[in-house]
Amino acid sequence: MRFDLTDLRLFVNVVEAGSLTAGAERTHLSLASASQRVLGMEETLGATLLVRSKSGVRPNEAGNTLLAHARRVLDQVEQLRAELGVYGQGLQGRVRLLCNTSAMAQHLPKALAGFLAEHPRISVDLQERPSEEIVEELRSGLADLGIVSDAVATTGLDAVAWARDDLVLLVPPGDPLAGRKSIALADAAQCDFVGLANGTPLQEHVAAHARRLGRRLAYRIQVSSFDAVRAMVEQGIGVAVVPRAVLPRRSAGAGGARALPLSDAWARRQLLVCSRADAPLPRNARLLRAALVAAT
Repeated sequence: MRFDLTDLRLFVNVVEAGSLTAGAERTHLSLASASQRVLGMEETLGATLLVRSKSGVRPNEAGNTLLAHARRVLDQVEQLRAELGVYGQGLQGRVRLLCNTSAMAQHLPKALAGFLAEHPRISVDLQERPSEEIVEELRSGLADLGIVSDAVATTGLDAVAWARDDLVLLVPPGDPLAGRKSIALADAAQCDFVGLANGTPLQEHVAAHARRLGRRLAYRIQVSSFDAVRAMVEQGIGVAVVPRAVLPRRSAGAGGARALPLSDAWARRQLLVCSRADAPLPRNARLLRAALVAAT
């Protein structure tokens, strides 16, 4: 069996992109060359690696096995290059970082800005995922680092407390609920809601807890950002569940929405920085992890 690093990098890129064409572009290969390399790998193995459909490609069982090993090999090469890079003209490489909605919106930008300024030759591939998916991708070796809520199980991961991420119920000014000191989701479930787009990790998280209460939240409008959510609530369109950290650092004044702490246990959250416990991190990922922890 003879696979070179380009073969392995191509296969990882194809799986990540879900497309042979996009994977070829990421690997800086022509589509014809990439297709021939994938077919060559399958012929060498005597088994198919990808399930092909009109919507793209995904790995089958054999493909997932190759993907896991390819990740490990490429990580080792990345670690070797990074370790030796300190003796040359600086580090090069990429860190794959996954995070949930709240970290993406509020906690990460400042920490990442400082890290990238200090390490101009390291790039960060940052993607938003639900916390449940992040821990699975970390365990599978599909990412270097992940930032998740402590509501998910982190068995098999090295997890470090990072930032508070409590959820609150944002209510319009003058709303009958505004005088309360805190509230449970069950007590607000009959209200009209403002939310993020369907499929957003936070949106799915809140919807799942509403379903456990036997309720389905009624959304009057769904928007693309927390700023837009807050603006809609301030106009009296509905209430919203948001992370406290995304709200302005000021008390709600005249005309401002009121943030009520959610009394549900699942709303009191801690963000964790996680990585696999059974595999050493590449140097660049270790540097980013240290920078994130130091930034809290």
